[in-house]
Amino acid sequence: MDEKVGKAKRGIPSKKEDFNSWYPFIVEAADLVDKRYPIKGMDVWRPYGWKAMRLIDAITHREMEFTGHEEVRFPLLIPANLLQQENRLVALLKRAREEGVDPSELRLDEDEAGFEKEVYWVSNAGESELEIPMFLRPTSETAMYTMFPLWIRSHADLPLKIYQIVNTFRYETKQTRSFIRVREIHFFEAHTAHVDEAGATRQIGEDLEIVNRIMHDLCLPVIMARRPVWDTFPGAWYTIGIDVVMPNGRTLQVASCHHYRDQWAKEFGITYEDEKAEQKYCHQTTYGMSERLLGAVVGVHGDDRGLIMPPAIAPIQVVIVPVTKKDGADEIIAACNELHTTLSTAGIRVKIDGRDMRPARKYYDWEIKGVPLRLELGPRDLADGSAIAARRGGGKKALVISNIVTLVNQELSEIADWLRNRAAAQHSDIIKEIPRISKDENGDWSLDAEIDEASIYEIAFDGSDAEAEVIELLTGLSFLGDATEEYPEEQYCCISGKPTKRRVLLSKSY
Repeated sequence: MDEKVGKAKRGIPSKKEDFNSWYPFIVEAADLVDKRYPIKGMDVWRPYGWKAMRLIDAITHREMEFTGHEEVRFPLLIPANLLQQENRLVALLKRAREEGVDPSELRLDEDEAGFEKEVYWVSNAGESELEIPMFLRPTSETAMYTMFPLWIRSHADLPLKIYQIVNTFRYETKQTRSFIRVREIHFFEAHTAHVDEAGATRQIGEDLEIVNRIMHDLCLPVIMARRPVWDTFPGAWYTIGIDVVMPNGRTLQVASCHHYRDQWAKEFGITYEDEKAEQKYCHQTTYGMSERLLGAVVGVHGDDRGLIMPPAIAPIQVVIVPVTKKDGADEIIAACNELHTTLSTAGIRVKIDGRDMRPARKYYDWEIKGVPLRLELGPRDLADGSAIAARRGGGKKALVISNIVTLVNQELSEIADWLRNRAAAQHSDIIKEIPRISKDENGDWSLDAEIDEASIYEIAFDGSDAEAEVIELLTGLSFLGDATEEYPEEQYCCISGKPTKRRVLLSKSY
């Protein structure tokens, strides 16, 4: 496809030169959301944006059904005492991690706020003050794990695999940005319980396979990294973050998987009777994603003409534009309607643009919305028994109407492949080896070259937390974590010089 998209039109900022202005402009110009709602960080979904998000949800539902998860729906409100219970657990695990001891050696204290500073509180019902305040869910561990002991009795009840797609609420204090950093979050969460650690570990493996399939449909390459200890949720044994690299080089976490071992089960009393009639604690996992997936699609695939929607989630996959003249207009409109019926019956999301305006204006409107394929039908095309197909990424060809369904599906498949290859090329170019780190006679560390903040860096690292902090201060980057694919052969740690296969990634993150 032709990458030469020309100069930006009608005030669209340049994506390459000013991504921070381009992104919010495109989000609103393409009618995904309206940010003018009078609560900061709570955008109004427009029909086009909501349809795209629901199509992402449909892919997620498909994956959950395929892997044996069952859908649930938990209440929005959670009583305050459950948050206190979570805070105690998180405080305990955090202290145990910091002190390098087993959590069972410590007392449960309430010295950690957890989500308390991020949640929205409900303290009144009408004029009556509630005996127990409630809060809007920031996530659902506490709500779900209160119910798990009622549902799980024996090993025959395991594994338990449930999920829900709901809105969660967090009081975001940083600058809000549509889909990326909001206060009301469209959120997917899967929670599982297993008989042992091995079962939970297999679940994490399955979750990462699900991620790969979803990202294939969204045409997005991702980085999977095991988060460093200091960036792991304190309630988890380990966390694997799934990040998309945005065009400005910042990483955007679009999903995460947590392996909890039996830590939450011990706090919430989630046990089962094994085959020997002994009570055992369950081992648990969570897997979460959010509307950040749509933000990543916007950022990675769009250009200076607007969005480019992957066919799998495009609200409109094909737009038909009648090219009419005074004579024969009725015949063209009738042919377009027939074409619409044929494609729609075949399951293709299609729309006719019958507005009374010049075709060039219609083309602009559908370009900015990122419709993958446009079909133009005029008198000459109709006489030839064909329609002109224009791909959003560039290129035109005639498609025979008698075989239109097969040919359109082929076009959509090729557009998806083009998006994947295009995104993969951008992704591979952005990951670099870190400049050489050296230490002078005074014990001061330095870099042999400047850091490019628009890049992701990989290093061989097998040092301590203190040495990791040296690297972060030196580079201005943050540890993204251990890549799931380590070096094939041993490298020398950039700080200690010890041989290691650990491949650690650093980046600027949202």
